[in-house]
Amino acid sequence: MDMKIAVSSSGKDMDSQIDPRFGRCAYFVIVDTDDMSFEAFDNENIALGGGAGIQSAQFVASKGAKMVITGNCGPNAVQTLSAAHVKVIVGQSGTVREAIERYTRGDLKSTDTANVADHYGMGGGAGLGRGVSMGSGGGMGKGRGMGRGMGMGRGMSGSSMGGAGQPEPTPLSKDEELKRLKDQANEMHKQIEALEASMNALEKK
Repeated sequence: MDMKIAVSSSGKDMDSQIDPRFGRCAYFVIVDTDDMSFEAFDNENIALGGGAGIQSAQFVASKGAKMVITGNCGPNAVQTLSAAHVKVIVGQSGTVREAIERYTRGDLKSTDTANVADHYGMGGGAGLGRGVSMGSGGGMGKGRGMGRGMGMGRGMSGSSMGGAGQPEPTPLSKDEELKRLKDQANEMHKQIEALEASMNALEKK
């Protein structure tokens, strides 16, 4: 099916990496699935103090995109895209080309819910503090979190159920723990990018 898909990108071509931030991505690469032609646009909303998601959503809708593929998308952007009848696929990484190929194979499903909070990718006082404190426990936190998740599951099933149904809670708690840690890592990654963007913007002034 012929469709224009907007991908948040860190570069200007199909082999660029997907930028995890929708509202504050570096570029939008808009691909026509009919012949795989594409256009790249600078995202002029990257330095906005607020409302970048809404502005970016309006921009891709104005270019005729019917689908957005990105890493993270906040509720304001999702609502704006939804109002413009643009579908959203979140949680994607890799290159623009890979994401389009996954979509055309039917591997990707769109969502109508945000996967991050508003102002998620913004740099600022709060973001700086959060980013630094989380960053310092980075590698350690990952190992500790996984161990804790697995141990908790085993302990619970052992004591409360006497060993019956033991395998069930273990993967659940480990998966939840892993998801939480991945979310934290993604958030750190995005906050670092946002801080760098803010610093670049300030240096240019």
